[in-house]
Amino acid sequence: MTRLLQVWLRGRLGVGQRLTHQHELPDLIVMTKRLQVLFDDDELAEIQRLARRQRKTTAEWVRDALRAARTRETYPDAEPKLRAVREALSYAYPAGDIEDLLGDIEHGYAGRPDGE
Repeated sequence: MTRLLQVWLRGRLGVGQRLTHQHELPDLIVMTKRLQVLFDDDELAEIQRLARRQRKTTAEWVRDALRAARTRETYPDAEPKLRAVREALSYAYPAGDIEDLLGDIEHGYAGRPDGE
């Protein structure tokens, strides 16, 4: 590790903190946020065991697991909703004057039993 990098790391790491593993250095340089996740002791021990089995640090294993979860995540296709909105906009639905509509809404709120 170069002297300049050592000085830079000393400024980035807190007092008494060290790198867990030297091979994580390139990842740490580009990372900017820290995430704290709380596990009960048994669950953390299981995660640590899985990480050791893959010859990874716990942090590296967790990052990989989160990346894999993001990749698996499916997002609904927006096109059906957009198609429905476009179709709805093509019709001329009856609508009253905005002041009348707002008055009706306020009148409805005023008539509520709870007074809200």
